[in-house]
Amino acid sequence: MTISSSNIGWFLAQIKPNCAKIAEKNLRRQGITSFLPTEEKTVERRGKFSSVAQLLFPGYIFVSLDVAQGRWRTVNSTYGITKLVSFGSKPSQVPSELISELMMRCDDTGQLLPPKKLNPGDKVRMMTGPFSGFLAEVEAMTAERRVWILMDIMGGQTRVAANAEQLQAV
Repeated sequence: MTISSSNIGWFLAQIKPNCAKIAEKNLRRQGITSFLPTEEKTVERRGKFSSVAQLLFPGYIFVSLDVAQGRWRTVNSTYGITKLVSFGSKPSQVPSELISELMMRCDDTGQLLPPKKLNPGDKVRMMTGPFSGFLAEVEAMTAERRVWILMDIMGGQTRVAANAEQLQAV
């Protein structure tokens, strides 16, 4: 029996706390495709800054299932997964266009890629480094992918150099 690809859909599964990688591994063992997008963030621990990969949607993983087979009950009983997000008695499908667009913005490991092109005047957020989370405005770009940004620090605008990989368009 052949199954058409039109029956395959993406669903959102809620994962147990700190079980994202466990859930992903157990889904893979069952032959179920999953997608767990992450982004690099800078966190401060004991006065030091380090970059860590954090979930783009904390507490959730996308799961690809064949609707005709009804394997969604298998996902609900997978170790590391709490349940599939549902409205009513059946899980709700996530639009495939949303997943494909999200996958195009990620690398093979699910890591969110930096934006391709920034222009002067664009609003950006610092994603890594000691200014992680700060909002800024792009002032200029150089050929070496260095970006000069203007940040509001203590009531005044400060010019700061950053790599394009450190910035995310807002």
